[in-house]
Amino acid sequence: MRNNIVHIGAGELTYEIRAIVEIAEKLQKLGIKTNMENIGDPVAKGEKIPLWMKEIVADLAMKDCSYGYCATKGLLETRQFLAEMTNRRGKAQITPDDIIFFNGLGDAIQKVYGLLRREARVIGPSPTYSTHSSGEAAHAGQKPVCYRLDPDNNWYPDLDDLRLSVKYNPAISGILIINPDNPTGAVYPERILKEIVAIAREYDLFLICDEIYQNLVFNGQATKPISDLIGDVPAISMKGISKELPWPGARCGWIEVYNADKDPVFKRYIQSIVDSKMVEVCSTTLPQKAIPRIMSHPEYPVYLEERKSRYERCSNIAYRILKEVPGVMVNRTNGAFYMSVAFKEDTLTHDQTLPIDNREVRALVEGLVSQPGVSLDKRFVYYLLASTGICVVPLSSFFTPQRGFRITLLEPDEAEFTRIFETIAANITAYLNS
Repeated sequence: MRNNIVHIGAGELTYEIRAIVEIAEKLQKLGIKTNMENIGDPVAKGEKIPLWMKEIVADLAMKDCSYGYCATKGLLETRQFLAEMTNRRGKAQITPDDIIFFNGLGDAIQKVYGLLRREARVIGPSPTYSTHSSGEAAHAGQKPVCYRLDPDNNWYPDLDDLRLSVKYNPAISGILIINPDNPTGAVYPERILKEIVAIAREYDLFLICDEIYQNLVFNGQATKPISDLIGDVPAISMKGISKELPWPGARCGWIEVYNADKDPVFKRYIQSIVDSKMVEVCSTTLPQKAIPRIMSHPEYPVYLEERKSRYERCSNIAYRILKEVPGVMVNRTNGAFYMSVAFKEDTLTHDQTLPIDNREVRALVEGLVSQPGVSLDKRFVYYLLASTGICVVPLSSFFTPQRGFRITLLEPDEAEFTRIFETIAANITAYLNS
């Protein structure tokens, strides 16, 4: 073309969680039965939406007002409902004007990073949910800036690494927290969150806290919403209904903004997000209308507890099976519905394989793993998929030097869930010993 029209950060936009589906589909055409354990979609994995919830949505779908535009920031009554939920805890106080709806949290993430000044960096965890790392890197046109999560310490943030990174990189303007965490399933105790808030306050930074799994915590763990701990630090909390209701197809998420009035630069930045949303007009009306009716329904807390109990059982089954496998580091998942399994250093090589009976499948996989730049954990993931049909995501896809894989805990059939993890355990051992 006459001019280079490609954005400087275009090369940073990757999403291996869905990219690996293309490989799985090719294997399915070659006769491989697959278990898709890569994407955090409870509905796709067979979770049943209760009738009372469907009736609420069906009733709203019969009302003409559900088909029109809503206010740019979102429906006022829904923003009032959500603001009151936050304010009832008695900590940070917000108004409906401090809440902005988006078409899914992915949309919110792209705007929050995309409207930052290019030189301003947000340091995020490593490993991290790739929508965050890709969005931040694409905005800056550089690799993400990260602090380490420690697999030897429950995947908690390495606070010394975070502090030193912030201290010696003056471009860092914000800190990203994902709590409960994706991809690790870690739930951060209050003391860690307070320390991160203290670092933000000391260096005059703002916080982004992805809290979409805030109400999916189990195994006796507890955590605090960031709004209860920030004091006067400017912050954004990201929330949504795709995981909690769950209604991922609604594409409905929102941000809550805290302390915008405490810093004029932060206030102007938030206004730019609102202005961008105004150009877009608004987000989808129907799911916003459903939120207060669903979340205030008497069956909702019962339903949520049932789901958390199932994830807890699956978390403990997975941990019991994998913790005995030589060569990997495993932490019990305490929130969200993911588990990250890390290979110990120097256990992976370029020579390891798994048996693949189908000649065409073997040729496909050998072609994939022979490509330049294929990480050692992606190599394992491809062989696992071809040999067993189990589709997971390489941990290196979550922007980390740590090698391993992320798997969901969403299979609703407990016997099948157990079989999947026993199969993975056996194949890790076979692969490392091959």
